[in-house]
Amino acid sequence: MVPGSAAGSVRARYLVYFQYLGTDFNGVAAARGAQRAVGVQNYLEEAAARLNSVVPVKFTISSRTDAGVHALSNTAHLDVQRRSGQPPFSPEVLVEALNTHLKHPAIRVLQAFRVPSDFHARYAATSRTYLYRLATGCPRPSQLPVFERNLCWALRADCLDVDAMQEAAQHLLGTHDFSAFQSTGSPATTSVRTLRRVSVSPGPASTFVLPQESSRLRFWSLEFESQSFLYRQVRRMTAVLVAVGLGALTPAQVKVLPPGPYRVQCGSHG
Repeated sequence: MVPGSAAGSVRARYLVYFQYLGTDFNGVAAARGAQRAVGVQNYLEEAAARLNSVVPVKFTISSRTDAGVHALSNTAHLDVQRRSGQPPFSPEVLVEALNTHLKHPAIRVLQAFRVPSDFHARYAATSRTYLYRLATGCPRPSQLPVFERNLCWALRADCLDVDAMQEAAQHLLGTHDFSAFQSTGSPATTSVRTLRRVSVSPGPASTFVLPQESSRLRFWSLEFESQSFLYRQVRRMTAVLVAVGLGALTPAQVKVLPPGPYRVQCGSHG
């Protein structure tokens, strides 16, 4: 029996994969207390409360996302402690139950696995990949197709110097002090991170762009992979690469950005 559990009950730990459109949320983390903002975690834990666990279910999220950011696949671990005599949920039943009780259509649990009781979703994560989508040829955000709104950053530019962006991206690869890309308020004890992969490439043509718009609208993809990132590091790296693409910075300047928060403006959707 698990120490501290109710007599005869067994605690089961699960790793769950879930996805969401982040437009309506203040990020993935739960908002606690009297805050009006709501995180994806609030809805997940509200659904988990219907599992009738002896101990309230809390989701430990592996990767933080900010307001407006979407997730194709994020992960978390949770413990479910059923009453005495009731066997643990199978992963399949857990997924079905959570999706049944989720009250927001923009969240879906994809799959679940039983894991050891000492498994930790955040510390066990070996890689995280973030994608930022850009759109050019859109002078005003209102000219972006409605199906693409909240899914990309519409730049008020007709083109980007992608070669320069790719050159600048190479300066970010490897192990560096990324304090220039860290937002204030970060709880990290060190700003040293290892960026394993960064790419700047043409994005696929959107299915939801009309033929008469496809000649002016182009989409671009920026991908970043690391074991971990600093608070808002990806957003700030994206803003710097876009500044290079627009000619406001040179690729060489990316190597010598001063330590400390680098104040740049960036779109809110990644």
